[in-house]
Amino acid sequence: MPRPPGHGPDYEVRRQKIIDTAAELFARQGYAATSVNDLGRAVGLAKGALYYYIGSKENLLIEIQSRVMTPLLSRAREIAALDADPLVRLRLLSESLLTIILRRLDHIWVYEHDYRSLTGDYLHTLLGQRAEFERLVRGLLTEALGQSRFRAMPPRLATLQFLNLHNHTYQWVKPDGRWDAAQLSREYCGTLLRGFGAPGAALPDVEEEADAFKRDRPDLPLDPEAEWQSAEVTG
Repeated sequence: MPRPPGHGPDYEVRRQKIIDTAAELFARQGYAATSVNDLGRAVGLAKGALYYYIGSKENLLIEIQSRVMTPLLSRAREIAALDADPLVRLRLLSESLLTIILRRLDHIWVYEHDYRSLTGDYLHTLLGQRAEFERLVRGLLTEALGQSRFRAMPPRLATLQFLNLHNHTYQWVKPDGRWDAAQLSREYCGTLLRGFGAPGAALPDVEEEADAFKRDRPDLPLDPEAEWQSAEVTG
C-alpha cells in the first residue's frame, strides 16, 4: 500500500512494524482466527488508527507477501541480468531466495497457508508476484537447456522442481539451526544440477564461481534486503 501524501519516514517504519507483527500473529494463530482487535492490542493501536496504516485485514496478506516478494523480485531481476553462466546465476538466485526465507519465516508461512483467503485484485497481485519470480527461474533454466547442459525436459517441469525444493524449506528450517542459506543452496543446487545434467555434458564449477562472485563483488550482496551499491550489473 503506497504511503499517503504528507507522511514522513516514521509512518513507514510504524507500518512495517505492524506488517511484521501481523505476520507473527497470523503464523501462530492463523489468519482467520486473528481479529483486527487482536492485532490492535499487539501493536498498541485502536481499530481506527490501525486501519489508517493497513487499509484492511485482507490487504495485510498482500503487505506480508510484498515484504518478501518486493525485495526478492528486485534482487532476482538483478541476478538474472548478470553476465555469468546461467547455472551460476541460478545458484546465486537460490541463495538469495533462501536468505529471505530464513529471515522472514513468519511471512512465508502466512502467504503459503492463507493466500486462498484473498479475492479479486488482492489475489491477482499476489499471483502476479509469484508468476514473475517463476518466469525468472524458468528463464535461467531455459538458457541452460538451450546450451545442451541439461538432459531434455520441459522447462516448466524443471522450474517446478527448483521451486518445490526451495519453497518447502520454511516448513522445517530454523534460523538459528545448523544450516545457513549458503549451505542449503549449495546442497540444493548440487542435487538439482547433477540431476538435470545431460549425459557427458561439462557443467561449470558452480560453487567456485559463486564463491568468486561473493568474494570479488561485495558491493552486489545476495541478500534481497541489502542494496546493491554498484549501478553496473556485471559478472
